[in-house]
Amino acid sequence: MTVDAVLVEQFEAHRDHLRGVAYRMLGSVTEAEDAVQEAWLRLSRADTGGVANLGGWLTTVVSRVCLDVLRSRKSRREEPLETHVPDTIVADPDPAEQAVLADSVGLALLVVLETLSPAERLAFVLHDLFGVPFAEIAPIVDRTPTTAAQLASRARRRVRGAALPDAGVAAQREVLDAFLAASRSGDFDALLAVLDPDVVLRADAGVTGGSRLIRGAAQVASQAVLFEQLGAESRPVLVNGAPGLLAILDGTPRAVFCPTVRSGRIVEINILADPARLALLGL
Repeated sequence: MTVDAVLVEQFEAHRDHLRGVAYRMLGSVTEAEDAVQEAWLRLSRADTGGVANLGGWLTTVVSRVCLDVLRSRKSRREEPLETHVPDTIVADPDPAEQAVLADSVGLALLVVLETLSPAERLAFVLHDLFGVPFAEIAPIVDRTPTTAAQLASRARRRVRGAALPDAGVAAQREVLDAFLAASRSGDFDALLAVLDPDVVLRADAGVTGGSRLIRGAAQVASQAVLFEQLGAESRPVLVNGAPGLLAILDGTPRAVFCPTVRSGRIVEINILADPARLALLGL
C-alpha cells in the first residue's frame, strides 16, 4: 500500500467522528462536510510523521476550521437568530434506523448551541460531548485551561435550560400522533391537551420566507390547524433521532417538523422550511 493510500485509510477511519464534531459545532450539514474536507486538505499537505495521535490532531484542525466559520457567521448572519433552525438529520423510522439514536444530538439542543459565543460552543462541544480535555481545548480558543473550563461552564448553564425530550421514541411518537390527529380533525381542544402551555414554535423559512417565532399553546394550536389546511402529506421520520414529520406537497419536501416532548406534552416545535437548505439535505 502506498503512503498516500495509507493516509487516506487513516483519514477515513476518523471521518465519521470529525463529521460529528463539525455538525455539532456548526449545526449545518454542508458546512460540516466542508470543514471535514478542509481537514483532509491540511492533512495531505502536512508532515505528520511526529504526530502520535492523528485523531486528536484532526479534531484540533476541524475545531479551528469550525471556530473560524462561527466567527465569520456571527458577523454576517442575515436571518434573525431567534427563528434560526439548524440543519436536520432525517432518517426513516424503521428498526434499521434506530441506531442513529445512539449518536444523535437533539435539534432543541442545537438551537441553544446557536445562542452561544463561538468559544463557548467549541469548549462545550469538545469537552461535554466528546470528552476532550481542557488542556487540549485551551490553545484552540487562545485561553488557559482554566478559562476554557469557564467557557464550557457558562455554556452548560445555558444548555441546562434546553428542552430535553422524554426518554423513549415510542412515547414521543404517541404524543406526536395525537398532535397530528388533532390537527387533521381541527380539534382545537385536543391540540391544547398535547401542547405545553408555554410551548414555543420556531419556523425557519429562510431570509425572505416569513420566518416566525410563536409562543403559547393557543397560538401554536391555531397555527397547527392552518398548517394542516395547506394539504401537505405528513410522512413520519426520525429528526435528529427523535420522532418528527416530513411535510411533502406536490411531491416536494416542504418542511421538516420536529417537536420536543417532555412529560407527555410538546414543549417546543422546530420547523425547517427554508427551500434552499431543504434542497441541500437530500430529502
